[in-house]
Amino acid sequence: MNSTIYSIILSSLATGTIITMTSHHWLMAWIGLEINTLAIIPIISTQHHPRSTEAATKYFLTQATASATILFSSTINAWQTGTWDITQISTTPACTLLTMALAMKLGLAPMHFWLPEVLQGSTMKTALIITTWQKLAPMSLIFLSMNNLSTTTLLLMGFLSSMLGGWGGL
Repeated sequence: MNSTIYSIILSSLATGTIITMTSHHWLMAWIGLEINTLAIIPIISTQHHPRSTEAATKYFLTQATASATILFSSTINAWQTGTWDITQISTTPACTLLTMALAMKLGLAPMHFWLPEVLQGSTMKTALIITTWQKLAPMSLIFLSMNNLSTTTLLLMGFLSSMLGGWGGL
């Protein structure tokens, strides 16, 4: 890949993360997440191999599903409460859908099945970007809406992820 194109893609990756981390409006957070998703797809598919194409397709489909669920949960919240503010998510269906969508974006158990397959089809540098930088934006959304999300569910997903990751590493 050309170094100019690669630097543009990496800067758009950083821009998407910064937009998501600094937004207080659900639509801007969603736009930042989509910029992140669209910027990582060419990086995943730089190798001209069927496994990298499959990994890019799986990554796109899971991230698009999670993004649509985030948009749906924020729309439900805006319909019920009249606000698009990230810190004001208060309805139970919206909180549940948001927790599921962010868990899918992060690759937390029980919605983690896409992550090992995507990482196997990627290079080591791409896998490093996917497992670190791509997780910053969803983690910031969890941090911003943490007062309204179920702490028990978040702890359970973290515990399940730790157990399944440790068990899978044996």
